[in-house]
Amino acid sequence: AEYMGNRRRLIPGRNMAPKLPSKKGEGAKKATNVPPPERKLKTQKATKSVYVKKVAAARAEKRRQDLKNREVVRRYYKYKRYYRAEKNDLANKKEHAKLSGNYYVPPEPRVAFVIRIRGIMDVPPKPKKILQLLRLRRIFTGVFVRLNKATLNMLRLVSTYIAWGYPSQKMISKLIYKRGHGKVGN
Repeated sequence: AEYMGNRRRLIPGRNMAPKLPSKKGEGAKKATNVPPPERKLKTQKATKSVYVKKVAAARAEKRRQDLKNREVVRRYYKYKRYYRAEKNDLANKKEHAKLSGNYYVPPEPRVAFVIRIRGIMDVPPKPKKILQLLRLRRIFTGVFVRLNKATLNMLRLVSTYIAWGYPSQKMISKLIYKRGHGKVGN
């Protein structure tokens, strides 16, 4: 072998022993009935049980996700029918009132969208507290507010720091899909 620093380089034909042709069956391992080690059997069994559990969990999750997706689609069509019926009902009420010589006054909105348009400089303590209660701590943040007598009074007191209005169903869905996060049911 040639010396190459700290390692040997094997050159075929020069420093390798020639391969001798082996006779058929010579040197081949004989099959024996020796069982594998107990540790290997336990590992195989544990691995198989973990795999089976993972596959079952994945199937259950996929089924749960499929059911959830079906529910979402079903709910979408339910709300679509609801809003279409509501729109038709409003048009019918307006038409009925017009035919009878009256005016139809739609109900007042129950929700408002409020945006803070002024910063924190020179805000008196009372409006500052109201803005905190409305969760409007930074400029250009917006929240949905359920309208009642108390919230209308609060909005009136902080009217110089906010802009607010009544959103449509389409606007609400756009806002929530684009930037929305929050709690439902509280």
